Amino acid sequence: MDVDPQPVNGAASPPPPPKAASNPSAQKNFPVPIPNGSVPNGNGNGNDEAPAPPPHKSNPSSPVPSPIEDAESYKTAGNRFFKEKNYAKAIEQYSKAVDLFPNSATYLSNRAAAYMSNGQYEAALDDCSRAAELDPNNAKVLLRLARIYTGLGRPDEAMAIFSRIVPPPSAKDMAPTREMLHHIKSAKDTLQRGSAMSMVLHALDQAERGLGPGVSKPRKWQLMRGEAYLKMGRENSLGEAQGIAMSLLRQNNQDPEALVLRGRVLYGQGENEKAIQYFRMACSCDPDFRDAVKWLRIVQKLDRMKEEGNAEFKAGRWQAAIQKYSDALDIDPSNKSMNAKLLQNRAQCKIKLHQYEEAIADSDRAVSLDPSYTKARKTKANALGKTGKWEECVREWKAIQELDPTDNSVRQEIRRAELEMKKSLRKDYYKIMGLDKNADANDIKKAYRKMAVKLHPDKNPGDAEAEAKFKDMQEAYETLSDPQKRARYDNGDDLIDPADMFSSGGMGGGMGGIDPEILFSMMGNQGGFGGGGFRSGGFPGGAGGFPGAGGFPGGASFNFGGAGAGGRQRGGFPGAGAGFPYS
Repeated sequence: MDVDPQPVNGAASPPPPPKAASNPSAQKNFPVPIPNGSVPNGNGNGNDEAPAPPPHKSNPSSPVPSPIEDAESYKTAGNRFFKEKNYAKAIEQYSKAVDLFPNSATYLSNRAAAYMSNGQYEAALDDCSRAAELDPNNAKVLLRLARIYTGLGRPDEAMAIFSRIVPPPSAKDMAPTREMLHHIKSAKDTLQRGSAMSMVLHALDQAERGLGPGVSKPRKWQLMRGEAYLKMGRENSLGEAQGIAMSLLRQNNQDPEALVLRGRVLYGQGENEKAIQYFRMACSCDPDFRDAVKWLRIVQKLDRMKEEGNAEFKAGRWQAAIQKYSDALDIDPSNKSMNAKLLQNRAQCKIKLHQYEEAIADSDRAVSLDPSYTKARKTKANALGKTGKWEECVREWKAIQELDPTDNSVRQEIRRAELEMKKSLRKDYYKIMGLDKNADANDIKKAYRKMAVKLHPDKNPGDAEAEAKFKDMQEAYETLSDPQKRARYDNGDDLIDPADMFSSGGMGGGMGGIDPEILFSMMGNQGGFGGGGFRSGGFPGGAGGFPGAGGFPGGASFNFGGAGAGGRQRGGFPGAGAGFPYS
């Protein structure tokens, strides 16, 4: 950046200094009285005239500098400080010149240059605008003014100034302004499309590189950045948007756009009541501000629809609840957090209606909107189990466990799903006999008689397939017709791996690797582990005991209320195990 080193001239410049007028002193002869009738350098007779005195040597005072000379000296000093990059001193000297001649475009323009270099762009704008008014055709002043507008983040106004310069400025001079204008337009267009919000942030970053040193980010740019963070919808991006809103409100707590931004952040975080308060504040600051009215109505309507859906759900009117949640989803597609909750609620209703595939689809949509929303993941896992997709169900529960390893209920669900997966891989006795799992004893007998007549070997001689089906049917009937065997089959008791029972170090650490409910079921349905508790008739080493004399690791002692073998026993379960309190 340069300053004008030339002397000031022109109509808007101070007048030239006045020329010094010559004013020689006229010497006069005065008769000097001579004492005793004589005079200096006389002839001694009294008749002679007194001689003229010698010429008088006057000492005129130094001429006083004119205002223009002072102003020029201040400007020269300012230029020197500017070149030395001592901008504060340069401003001080230029200010003295401006004080003498406030309508000097040169002095104002030079001080504007110093203000720019010192990071005081608003002061520079004031000076340079005034200089452009005083000398509207000065290309140098106009070019400086355009650069100031660019440094302040106002490229549209800078381009308007460039258009006034004759001849037009070079492409190099205009390049920073055009580049800034391009990035801002790109950010606006991308924001309006509503996709690729990271590109909005990148464009704004590039535009901000053209700001002058010490210049704050323009308010409009900050609002655009806040909007982009809002549309991202993630927790950390909402935090960024909140920071922008609070920064703007610290500058002006009556800024309606900043108030709406703050309210939308709260709305995105699920704080709808607080959000409504901020929207109302924005309306009070500017009753005609449409965005404030729009978002106030959206949040109020969404809250009402969600509450109506919840009421229908609690009343057991699943289809009516689904309709309410669906209507609520149409209100604001941009609120990812809220819509994830609505989808999860709708999925719960669909599970109640046995619409499991649709429940899974809603849960997937909820997780895509909010990957950290574990409740939706759990709903999906339950729906997968309902459809019999146990392998997928196990994977889903394990994914949930990775998000929260401390949740004991998730570990239990994993074990339960793994057991169901094993059950699904064995022979399905109900399917073999064409029965529902809720079939009663009469249904089982009728199905058996019907299939026995159809598949009996006497009616299918030489038919290996019919013979195999007949054997499967016999095996299925033997189990399902016996209440105890059927209960064990339904519970999957014979599929439990004994090693899993203590995979986590024995019974002491939260029952180790087995669900206590499964143990209760096994003991309640079959009278303990002894006498056929497992497929081979109990654990190896004898009926109703664990191998060896040690029993549980560490020789744990259990009290089963005196049932069966009774009282306190060390190692193994009692033969008739009536309870499971342990001491």
